[in-house]
Amino acid sequence: MTAPASSRAFVSLVGAGPGDAGLLTLRGREALEQAEVVLFDYLANPDLLRFAPQAETIYVGKKGFSEYIRQEQINDLLVQKALRDGGRRVVRLKGGDVFVFGRGGEEAEACVQAGIPFEVVPGVSSALAVPAYAGIPVTHRDLAQSFAVLTGNTRGGGAHYGRLSGVDTLVLLMGVRNLGQIAAELIEAGRAPDTPAATIQWGTTPQQRSVTGTLATIAARVRAAGLEAPAVTVVGEVVRLHDPLQWFQAAQGARGPLAGQTVAVTRTRVGASDLSERLRARGASVLEVPLIRFAPTSQPEALHARLRNLSGVAWLLLTSNQAVAALFEHLDALGLDARQLAGTRLAAVGPSTARSLAERGLRADFVPTVAGARHLGAQIPATPDGGTLLHLTSQLAEDHLERALAARGLPYGRAELYRTEPARPDDLSMDRLRGAAVVTLASGSAARHLAALAGTDFRVAAMGEQTADAAREAGFTRVTVAAVPTLDALADAAEAALRAGDGQ
Repeated sequence: MTAPASSRAFVSLVGAGPGDAGLLTLRGREALEQAEVVLFDYLANPDLLRFAPQAETIYVGKKGFSEYIRQEQINDLLVQKALRDGGRRVVRLKGGDVFVFGRGGEEAEACVQAGIPFEVVPGVSSALAVPAYAGIPVTHRDLAQSFAVLTGNTRGGGAHYGRLSGVDTLVLLMGVRNLGQIAAELIEAGRAPDTPAATIQWGTTPQQRSVTGTLATIAARVRAAGLEAPAVTVVGEVVRLHDPLQWFQAAQGARGPLAGQTVAVTRTRVGASDLSERLRARGASVLEVPLIRFAPTSQPEALHARLRNLSGVAWLLLTSNQAVAALFEHLDALGLDARQLAGTRLAAVGPSTARSLAERGLRADFVPTVAGARHLGAQIPATPDGGTLLHLTSQLAEDHLERALAARGLPYGRAELYRTEPARPDDLSMDRLRGAAVVTLASGSAARHLAALAGTDFRVAAMGEQTADAAREAGFTRVTVAAVPTLDALADAAEAALRAGDGQ
């Protein structure tokens, strides 16, 4: 298949770097921001997908010896996605550097054969960055004037190691599984058994772990420590600098109270970023795993008829930021604006929702003293004209507000403004979610979906008592509640959940 002359198809082969999201290049970020489709692999930090919230994302799952998708299939998928719908911008996001044992050359050839324009965005190679994060310079004026990068998955055994006799530092990628064999072959090729060696797992990330030894002992020490792929092994005199120069561990301790911990954020992709940035500022490694998504209402005609005629509505009740956003989307679709709400009082469930209204030039007429639907229902003033209190919400809104109003004899109505639906994360995100130290929950829907997808064996931080109650009802037992329903308080709750788990 060849791209037609008028096709918009374009492929960016982007090196994602070794794991630390901060090592993505500026050009790599630009490519993600422009992408319509992103194909990413096991070694590309999924946190980078936050730069492409608009894109279709596809996990192509290459993980060493357990890969389940062949390279030829990835090449075909890359071409198909680029040529679809008159041509699309596709990013192939690859761990490390595109052309350093990343098969980027094969993917570039596939683009050439299909007539698709492409670019190569080099990434920071793990061969350089991982040793650096472990305090090991691959060259040093007194210890090493040369280095070589090798793959541990070589087909030809150790026959080529003799040609490296004059190279001071060897960096082995993808070699954990064969480390014992590789070490033996290096010794057979002339390397001294007491040559210093180090293996670093998950380098540049909060999960980084290092083991040092000699060429004769490193394989046994790696097995004893339980280190597995992804890992980089360095062989040479420069490894002696690991202990005095291991700056990253010290930096982790100074980064903040969540340093070295993975916190999963389960808000929608659009809503996750603000919370994620607050958690990163406290040192956390953030995994964004949206468990719900917002979809258009299933009852647009009824909703639009109600919005065109708000007579008899004393209050509009807005219980989420999404409700505010969806309300204005529907008004715009009807050719209306905020003036349509004149004469109708606006109630916000809490300060965050009130701020969403203020950003659109409207002031909430009422906000309860304690955020939450039940508090809104208990505290909202009754109106002398007896008009309806119209709740603009999703089809899954819980009945706390309705019950609180019914207890006061106030007339309640509901209109489906949008739909809340489950979002199925990719397999990689689910794997990493299960390893998270704490999971944040901002809604009862997210709590129920998490329980259905992955069980309830998680520490969770809940935004508000209503979400916490839903989490407990779903089966979660380790629940920490934010003091107030704000993002900063939810980040505080994540810290408190970790302290509780540590017994502090």
